[in-house]
Amino acid sequence: MLPLARGVYGSLAQITRNSRLALHTASVVRGKAEAAAENEAPAENSEETAANAAPDAKDRTNKIPVETSIRYLKSAAYKTTYGDEFVWTQYRRNHKGMYAPRKTRKTCIRQGKISTGNPCPICRDEYLVLDYRNTELLQQFISPFSGQVLSYSKTGLCQKSHLRLTVAVEQARDCGLITYDVPFREYDYSEYYGKQEEQKK
Repeated sequence: MLPLARGVYGSLAQITRNSRLALHTASVVRGKAEAAAENEAPAENSEETAANAAPDAKDRTNKIPVETSIRYLKSAAYKTTYGDEFVWTQYRRNHKGMYAPRKTRKTCIRQGKISTGNPCPICRDEYLVLDYRNTELLQQFISPFSGQVLSYSKTGLCQKSHLRLTVAVEQARDCGLITYDVPFREYDYSEYYGKQEEQKK
C-alpha cells in the first residue's frame, strides 16, 4: 500500500510542477508582448504622460542655488512652515526601541533620492542649503552661549549634513561672516617675571 501511495503522490507533484512552469512561462511571454506593445506606442503619448506626471518629492538631484535659499529664509513660505523657531526645533527622530541611538544615521539621501521616511531637518527641505554665505541658516545651529556648533544629538542632523554644516561654519568664520570670541586666558605674570628678577640679583 505504501509504495502505491508514494507513486501517486510523486505523479501528482510532477503534474503540479509542470502546470506551474507552463503558467509561469505563459505569464512571462505575455509580459514581454505587453512591453513590446507599449514601446511601439507613439512618442507623443509618452511625452504627454511625462509632462503630466507630478515631480518626485524625494528627488534631490536638482541643486538649489544659495541665493534662492537666502531668499527662502526671508519668505512667507518659510514663516508658515517653521514660524519663529529654528529649523530643527520641531524635528523628532523615529528610532527602533525605547532608547535613541547615540549617533544619527549616516545620510538621508542615497543616489539622489531620500532613502528614509523621516529625513533630518536639512535633507527634508531642499531649499535649506548649507553654504558659508547662508549665515542666517548657519546661526541656527550655533550655540549663543559657547559659540560652538550644536551636537547632532540635539539638532537631529544626519552625519553627512552635520559634517557639511561644520565645514560651512568654519568657512564663514574664516571669511569673517560669522563673528566669534577668542577665549582669553589670564596668566599670573609675577610667577615668571619675579623669578627672572631673582635670577638677575
